[in-house]
Amino acid sequence: MKLGACSISLNVKDIKASKQFYENLGFSVFAGSLEMNYLIMKNGNALIGLFEGMFEKNMITFNPGWDENANLLDSFDDVRVIQRHLKNAGVKLETEADENSTGPASIILMDPDGNPVLIDQHV
Repeated sequence: MKLGACSISLNVKDIKASKQFYENLGFSVFAGSLEMNYLIMKNGNALIGLFEGMFEKNMITFNPGWDENANLLDSFDDVRVIQRHLKNAGVKLETEADENSTGPASIILMDPDGNPVLIDQHV
């Protein structure tokens, strides 16, 4: 499967403090805004999402259709194709994409340790 860009999405208590912390590690703001309570920060190919008050746990995120610079990939597996593959493999999904839709959609599954995995397609 082609899952696209990979990032860690962190549930943060204070987005300004987290922004400063990751800037000290060499990350810079790539997308989002403090006013919207989320920032996507980048250091080389590494991506970290900072989200204040948007979800309960940290999660790994994949973005089918995008590379690490949010550029559209020439070839990628649509989230609905990924969903069918996972379901056929017996993977339980917490949320599902509408199989009759096209374009942006997402699914969520849990790894064996209860960590959420978000597959979030924006195109």
